[in-house]
Amino acid sequence: MSQYVLEAELQEKPPPEAGRRHAHGDERLILSELDPERVIDHLEPADKVELITFGTLRETCPKCEQAHLKLVLRQRRVRLAHLFCTGCHSCYDAHYLDGAPALTI
Repeated sequence: MSQYVLEAELQEKPPPEAGRRHAHGDERLILSELDPERVIDHLEPADKVELITFGTLRETCPKCEQAHLKLVLRQRRVRLAHLFCTGCHSCYDAHYLDGAPALTI
């Protein structure tokens, strides 16, 4: 599987609001491509799996470079929280440069 480093868009950020989670110090993400068979349960090859996504991210897919990634949390047939590309159907895990996971609460 492949790994990609995504640079954060440089923008001036407002000061964090009290009580809100603070962004990680280094905002560059490392995406590791995941095997979709390890992430999503498939019963039959012809089965359609409906994924509930939780928002579109600013990061685009490093493979097809067109579609914005979507966050998919664990659910009925999804084993791991991951980032999903609707363009090429790739799945990614994300962590920061220091190794801290980006998809945990």
